[in-house]
Amino acid sequence: MMQILWLVKAMLPQAAAACGLAEAGDVSGSWLTGQLAALRRFPELKLTVLCVGKTEAQGEADGVCYRIVPDASAFVPLLQAEKPALVHIWGTEYDEATVMADAAQAQGLPVLFSIQGIMRDCAAHLCDGVPEAYRRSGALWHAVDRAIPGELLDTMQVNFNTLASKEAALLARARYVTGRTAFDRDACTALAPHARYYPCNETLRPPFYTGTLWHPREFAAAPVLFLPQGNYPLKNLHTVIKALPAILAKYGSAELHIAGWPPLDKGPLLRPVIDRMFPYKRYCKRLAAQLGVAGHIHYTGPLDAAAMRQAYLEADVFLLPSSCENSPNSLGEAMLLGLPCVASAAGGISSMLTDGVEGYIYGTALDEKALADAILRVLQSSDGGAAVGRAARARALCTHDAARNADNLVHIYEDILQEEKS
Repeated sequence: MMQILWLVKAMLPQAAAACGLAEAGDVSGSWLTGQLAALRRFPELKLTVLCVGKTEAQGEADGVCYRIVPDASAFVPLLQAEKPALVHIWGTEYDEATVMADAAQAQGLPVLFSIQGIMRDCAAHLCDGVPEAYRRSGALWHAVDRAIPGELLDTMQVNFNTLASKEAALLARARYVTGRTAFDRDACTALAPHARYYPCNETLRPPFYTGTLWHPREFAAAPVLFLPQGNYPLKNLHTVIKALPAILAKYGSAELHIAGWPPLDKGPLLRPVIDRMFPYKRYCKRLAAQLGVAGHIHYTGPLDAAAMRQAYLEADVFLLPSSCENSPNSLGEAMLLGLPCVASAAGGISSMLTDGVEGYIYGTALDEKALADAILRVLQSSDGGAAVGRAARARALCTHDAARNADNLVHIYEDILQEEKS
């Protein structure tokens, strides 16, 4: 029996269900839901999943023990009680990861870190392309923010820088790391010079592997472009807005659909205050108005897995123009459904798809002309992007193969434990 303990910052749906909590639904995009399901076929694996939540609870389902704790004070006694052979920490930038790593090290337990994003690079590119005027807020607005939190970009930048520092400190002493792209492998070479790097791909949410696939729509002059996130500048909505006029010049009724909430608008009295507290949304709103494209932008509101899947199927092009990414789940999901994808060349994206074969990668994230050209390549193709969509699905089925990825992860556990014995 191989006893493994996972630490997960997010509340996983399986954990909430097993512990009798109704507060957590599968709206986070967490690919760990698929990875957990794929590991069920390993009876020799005894898995305890520890989530950080608002309350303390525990339960069991499908042979997995779930524990929910409100803070890290429970880590030491939990390790003493569970006596795992290995601790697997998902993510590297949050405080609980450091506490767990320290607790495991004190008890002589090996720790495997899973790279999510690379906070060093996310912090460096957080506000790329956003004018300086929106990136700085005065003392008054910081005082308001302390009372009623908004999304001030200078505060966000400080938070990202802090997370990057925590991640760097943790990885500097890591011995075992798992990632999945050339980008995160290179980052680990720099940030975790003493660690052994294990490649292991993601297993995505189960609904994206089965059911109806994407097929070209008869969109005529009204194609739908789908952006999975646009609420903070790293996701680069501002460059998409700048690219829209070139799209509209060819397809006058084109629409940009964005998953998530639109900018808040509480009427003329509160609007100046809200705009100040959410400067990136204010910038995008003003930019859209200046370019005359505001009427072509539609926010969907938050989407769970089923609704996100449907949004992909109703789109004509999937957009991922981020200034930094490692291996975004949304891109993998779109590829699994066969939706034509256009993405920037940031981070690990080139490890997920090949330009001109499985989608289109444009060079610099902030280059709106290159983005528009790549979108038009899909829209103006004779098959509406069906060929690249089919190739993307074939690639994604290999990359995100649940059985293969589960096998790889178990082999990683076995290899580490064998090395620890020697």
